[in-house]
Amino acid sequence: MKLVMFDMDGTLIDTQALIAEHMATTFAEAGLDVPSPAQVRRIIGLSLPQAMLQLLGSGDAQLADRLAEAYRGHYRASLVAAEGREGLFPGARDALDELRSQPETMLGIATGKGLNGVLRLTQLHGIAGHFSTLQTPDHNPSKPHPGMMLRAMCEIGVEKHQTVIIGDTTFDMEMGKAAGTKTIGVTWGYHHSNELLGAGADILIDSYAELVAAIDTIMET
Repeated sequence: MKLVMFDMDGTLIDTQALIAEHMATTFAEAGLDVPSPAQVRRIIGLSLPQAMLQLLGSGDAQLADRLAEAYRGHYRASLVAAEGREGLFPGARDALDELRSQPETMLGIATGKGLNGVLRLTQLHGIAGHFSTLQTPDHNPSKPHPGMMLRAMCEIGVEKHQTVIIGDTTFDMEMGKAAGTKTIGVTWGYHHSNELLGAGADILIDSYAELVAAIDTIMET
């Protein structure tokens, strides 16, 4: 058996424009300097409080929590208007379908997005039934802590050599390495290829058409 874990934002679903807009609104309303889209790209994948701390450049946890809650409110309020702006990346559905069809393969999610958001998006795209474990900051430390991976492996009953994380950020690669699992970096997301390799990616792929073969290759090493 093998466990294939997916990050969401930047790996399965393209949400960067929406996230950047809501971050800008949140910081502007608080009278703070608005982070640029490039700055926001750097923090996608972290839990919201950790993301806010990085954007603030300070250790003010109370302010970070207030900003996180305001951001959640803006995101929830935009869900109707945001229809069509949280699409799956090209080829993602086909790759998920192919992996799900393999009797020995279990799928899971490890994301900085909250559980409610994960449930909403997986249902929206008709892929909720593909995943056997959902790991979020609701019950785990933020990436790059290995907690999400360790909890998923425990739930499914697999060992680290049977597990791989697919992600687009250094946080994903570092989380996988800390958990002792395999790591596949995707080049269509929010961190650069050289950063993913520097953070420990075992292999990089440029499209979902390469994913199934990459998983087979990496599991043999």
